[in-house]
Amino acid sequence: MQLRYHIEELFAKNASEFEISQLIKNHIRKYLGSLDKLFEENQGKDFLVKHTKRIDNFLILIYKYTLRKFFGNYIPFQNQLPIALIAMGSYGREELCIYSDIDLMIVYKEIRGYNTEAIIESMLRLIWDAGIKLGHRVHKIEDIFTASNSDLTIKTAMLESRFLFGSQFIWIESSRELHKIRNYHLKEFIKEKLAAHKDRRTRYPLSMEPDIKNSVGGLRDTNTLFWVAKAILNITKLKDLVPKYISEEEFREFRIALEFLFRVRSALHITVRKKQDKLNLEYIPDIAKKLGFIDKKLKNAQVQLSEKTLASMHTIDITTQIFLKKLTAPYLFSLKNLQKLKEHRIEKGVYLIDECVVASRHQNPSNITDILAKLTKFDSANLQYDISFVDFVRRSHYPSVNSKQIYKQLRALFFNKYVYATFCMLYDASVLSKLIKPFERITNLAQFDGYHAYPVDKHSLLNLYHLENIKDFFIKALYDDLCGEGKALIKLVALMHDIGKGRRADHRDIGAIIFKTYAIKLHFSDEGIKFGQILIKHHTLMSSIATKEDIYSEAVILSFISKLEDVRVLKLLYILTYCDLNSVAKGIYTNFNARLLHELYNLSVEMFDKKELMGETKRRLRRENILKKSEAFQALPKSLQRKTFLINSNLFFIKHKSHEIMKIIKIAASDTIYTCKIENESYLTLSIIKSKDLNLGYLLGKLSFLDLINMEIFKLFDDKKYFKIEFNERVGDDDIEYIKQLIDESFDMNKTTKLTKPIILSGEIKLDCDHSKTYAKMTINAKNQKGMMAYMMSIFDTEGIDVANAKIVTIKNRARNLILIEKKIELCKNKQKILEFFI
Repeated sequence: MQLRYHIEELFAKNASEFEISQLIKNHIRKYLGSLDKLFEENQGKDFLVKHTKRIDNFLILIYKYTLRKFFGNYIPFQNQLPIALIAMGSYGREELCIYSDIDLMIVYKEIRGYNTEAIIESMLRLIWDAGIKLGHRVHKIEDIFTASNSDLTIKTAMLESRFLFGSQFIWIESSRELHKIRNYHLKEFIKEKLAAHKDRRTRYPLSMEPDIKNSVGGLRDTNTLFWVAKAILNITKLKDLVPKYISEEEFREFRIALEFLFRVRSALHITVRKKQDKLNLEYIPDIAKKLGFIDKKLKNAQVQLSEKTLASMHTIDITTQIFLKKLTAPYLFSLKNLQKLKEHRIEKGVYLIDECVVASRHQNPSNITDILAKLTKFDSANLQYDISFVDFVRRSHYPSVNSKQIYKQLRALFFNKYVYATFCMLYDASVLSKLIKPFERITNLAQFDGYHAYPVDKHSLLNLYHLENIKDFFIKALYDDLCGEGKALIKLVALMHDIGKGRRADHRDIGAIIFKTYAIKLHFSDEGIKFGQILIKHHTLMSSIATKEDIYSEAVILSFISKLEDVRVLKLLYILTYCDLNSVAKGIYTNFNARLLHELYNLSVEMFDKKELMGETKRRLRRENILKKSEAFQALPKSLQRKTFLINSNLFFIKHKSHEIMKIIKIAASDTIYTCKIENESYLTLSIIKSKDLNLGYLLGKLSFLDLINMEIFKLFDDKKYFKIEFNERVGDDDIEYIKQLIDESFDMNKTTKLTKPIILSGEIKLDCDHSKTYAKMTINAKNQKGMMAYMMSIFDTEGIDVANAKIVTIKNRARNLILIEKKIELCKNKQKILEFFI
């Protein structure tokens, strides 16, 4: 039985309003439960229109019931009752998504005898009781204009008004007011909308987890285009812009992209069963299945979904920017700028104003060779390209095959000092993938590794940004010392280092081959091409070794530099690694891994300088000799000098510089039972020198809420030990006192805390007794678990195992830990027994 007959039946039985509301609520719940089937039959805008119409029906039924309640069998004709229900916002556009707010404006006239305010109040109460999520406004006709000017959002929503039900007379009068609103302070409205548009795009940049509604290229971009076009031209739909403002072909491409985003957002709401506009990685498999994507050889369904989503958002982003510019330019142009344009004219129709390249709306398309020649003239740190110039380049004539002249101009571009803005412009204009054809393969290519925040193309372009904005003074100096070809080479490598992704073979090997092809076309030297190939083959090597290996191991360093072959490649790789890590995601390049990379670089340069290989003992002796020559060390008492050289740990001397050793041994030689230094600037570091053991299992267990990244333990002299414990985060100032208290408590070796044994499988932990002369190496590659190191240290303390160094790295929710343990006969004899403590 239809809902309206159910309501009529209950009304005849004098049912309570609560019973009516529950009946409607159950029908709405049943309808929402049927949306999966409806979505299979209708997707995109068609699905949204059908959903909007169903909501229309629910609201109209509630309104009719309210009138029945007030008037019984004597309900006035629809036009006689001075109330109109008006849909606004996405509801007004008939683009209402499933769990979006329903924006309803109720307009009325206060006429004695109709009791309109009581009717409206009763209707709203029933809507809320029925569980409908309503965003509403109630206005007398004469108040609409005033209300619209109180808030930009209100005025915008009113521009999208659609008559729903009620008095046509009230709607006609409301329409007159809405027409006044549209024309009122039009220029100010345009400026405010563009400012809000810019602010939102800054807050929601495009990423691997885009917000389908708010991100750059999201639905809100298309809304902004409609609002502005509605205000200026009073259009009813975006297609009304064809062909005067947008061509049929451009609109078709735009509409296909928009239709796909409608499908994605609707599928997202249905899957999550709540208002969810951010396409989080965990939802992608279900959304891909719901939208009918199937796995293919090179791209699974999830990658295809992400790629199409990002491509659609890019289309909407560029199209919206271009046509917003065309629509608003006449309203934003000032005659005062005319003289400025004349003064900054580069050539006919092209201007450079305040480091921004602008093209006339009437500029005829050019050919790509001439455009590339122009681009080499634009070379400044703050260079920007207006969307008008992007459109000009987008419409340029492009040959089917790149000529030698094109490659000549492209080579010249890489020799510019600043290229990031230029290559972003070429990307936005869909020209970059024509200049470097394999770039098309990585355009919008998703990276589901839980590590990269951007698709491959955006990540590659960001490398150029960080190359031009190096914050590390040492790396900046390395870059500045490069010759002209060296700087051009690292730019090309930075842009192409991931060009091999999206293929079956290892992307580094494929990338090196593709790089060589284009480096030859761009006439780089043979040596430069060789260096570039090595860099692309090993572009992840430096960060991997710095964070996962024992960088103080001679074997590790030798293996590393043997792959690079030349110290100049090492310098280039250091620069590339800095750019690559900074381009992955915010917070990936930290002070800690910056320090590790710098140390790895120094150790590698030192090893390149050696004519013969040094063993661990020789490296220690070399550091000892440097220390002996230090005037500050010579000034120490002879007894303290002797004690210093009796420290057993080779790693202590290899890892620390002379001034660091001096600082540590002076503190150790003092009469204090212990000293503790807590640093909490970039990240928390605990440095402890103590005459007795430290209950590390207890201390780390209590601090397991923090992200441990590094730990060093060295036996000094006079039974004193040096502990250095580093975490990957700061703590609040209030926590410092608590940490001091924990350290004091940790001097009691009987203290215990509840520690959970981590889950480590047999193949996930290894103990290498042949790592070096004095150290065994334990490696763990297991699921990241809080308190893992605390548990391990408690076992080591119990078994009398001395840890010298521990490096903790977490990637893709897996812990990759490296622990150096002082070699003892018992340790290697009982290797299997020790491993069984953790398995």
